[in-house]
Amino acid sequence: MRIYLVGYMSAGKSTTAKRLANRLGLEAYDTDRMFEERFHITVSDFFKKYDEPLYRKLETQILHDTLAFDNAVIATGGGTPCFNDNMDWMNQNGYTVFLKISPESAIVRLSQSKVRRPKVYGKSTEELEDFIRKNYTERMPFYEKAMLTVKGENLDIDSLVEAIRTNILSPDF
Repeated sequence: MRIYLVGYMSAGKSTTAKRLANRLGLEAYDTDRMFEERFHITVSDFFKKYDEPLYRKLETQILHDTLAFDNAVIATGGGTPCFNDNMDWMNQNGYTVFLKISPESAIVRLSQSKVRRPKVYGKSTEELEDFIRKNYTERMPFYEKAMLTVKGENLDIDSLVEAIRTNILSPDF
């Protein structure tokens, strides 16, 4: 069993993957960390040095490598579901959970983030807001294909565990 967490940048996928895996007795993985470990470069530095199409191709390879994981919660990058039919692939090979945050929350979180995100790094406040509103709208149709959608702001891990047990897992899990 694989549970894929999808959602916009800064939705809390990495943190939630660890917490959820712990609660369900599963392993936690993060495709961005897997990318960085395999290629010995941060995602941000990769974007600076190479181009996005190459990143998306390699990211898809990393995602497909998660087929080797059984009993795992996998945090994906914010753009992962939006390229190369990845969202459909995740729905066919696991269970998808969309951690939905508002564009306003994304703006606040990304403007305060210590992590250098390549799509938003170096933008002024106005540029950041404009980019997020447009990009968020473009990505939403992909995220909305998830099997389960939960509110990402002030996420209650107990409620998420219950929703997964009710909607995704077999009753005896």
